[in-house]
Amino acid sequence: MAQLSPALKQATPVVVDHAKGSWIYGTDGEAYLDFTTGIGVTSTGHCHPKVVEAAREQAGKIIHAQYTTVMHQPLLALTEKLGEKLPDGLDSVFYANSGSEAVEASIRLARMATGRPNIVVFQGGFHGRTVAAASLTTAGTKFSAGFAPLMAGVHMTAFPYAYRYGMDEDEAVRFALRELDYLFLTRTAPNDTAAMLIEPVLGDGGYLPTPPAFLEGLRERADGHGILLIVDEVQAGVGRTGRFWGHQHSTVRPDIVITAKGIASGFPISAIAASTDTMAKAWPGSQGGTYGGNAVAAAAGVATLAVIDDEGLVENAGKRGDQLLAELKTLGDRFDVIGDVRGCGLMLGIEFTAADGTPDTATAAAVQQETTRHGLLTLTCGPAGNVIRLIPALVVTEEEITLGARRFEQAVATVVAR
Repeated sequence: MAQLSPALKQATPVVVDHAKGSWIYGTDGEAYLDFTTGIGVTSTGHCHPKVVEAAREQAGKIIHAQYTTVMHQPLLALTEKLGEKLPDGLDSVFYANSGSEAVEASIRLARMATGRPNIVVFQGGFHGRTVAAASLTTAGTKFSAGFAPLMAGVHMTAFPYAYRYGMDEDEAVRFALRELDYLFLTRTAPNDTAAMLIEPVLGDGGYLPTPPAFLEGLRERADGHGILLIVDEVQAGVGRTGRFWGHQHSTVRPDIVITAKGIASGFPISAIAASTDTMAKAWPGSQGGTYGGNAVAAAAGVATLAVIDDEGLVENAGKRGDQLLAELKTLGDRFDVIGDVRGCGLMLGIEFTAADGTPDTATAAAVQQETTRHGLLTLTCGPAGNVIRLIPALVVTEEEITLGARRFEQAVATVVAR
């Protein structure tokens, strides 16, 4: 009898029967408020009727139309709709299936466009699990250990993690920019550097918003040295941070944007966007894929973007995120085990810290398990696994945020009282 790989570790014991909106209904008869959304994927909530109908209708027409063989209408419509959201000048799009594939496509493009070999990444970044993407990932050794050698040409420098360094944000930004400049002096010369790759909010690295001043410092250095700035919006994009793109909390315009996760409410599709001039520098045959831009996934993407606009979900993410952040900061003041509360929109992290300031992985893990028993689904993240991340759907209501905060409070209180 076949079984799932024992290497797969399930965060909760829940087996899903069905789901709707912000709720998952288990085969155990329980209803769970879902603050995981498939790791930020089900942006419009579970089974939004307009997304379901779009996918159902498209599946009755054609499921798979391989897009370098024949073109299909949903992909053309998605490109047009996505183009309305992309930063000015990023008018050329390539589609793949997953975030990892899109990340790898972005660095391939950057190397081809610049003729340079090296990529700069930032400590705590997560960019995927395939070999090249894992080579770019520094959110934890579990993502890259055990299958060396990794891809060459990757150089890591500091991220302005103010809480970890014991600095205020401005000081952390200055420190991290100095470290980047030092990296250019010591490890990768600017004229050997194709791109800098960064998330606007670190995902698996701990749900840390990238300070706007840091992104602006990267843009300044990229412009000065002819380096491409790639922003990995796989998790932070499509409205999650209260802006359509996470980098829009700054003044920066990236050279390449990567998107996936929330763009199709759970259907697998990803993309990179760049200027036509940059994209034209990709070598013939370097872009393609059997399943990229799948017709059903593209139709779901068109419906997702329409729902986000029609229901004002970007604005809702900002409002509900502010509400939840305020609730969590109150808990941070109440419980000593909570060292830091941070986030942006509906992408919030609670870092658990021991009395000596070290990561409290055990308490974070216990709270994450306890939230399930209180009917709230959560996940951990961070290199030490001591951060609980909350990722509600963009359709989450004021009442659901209040309920989720109460259930989280009950879980923390239960663990602390043990």
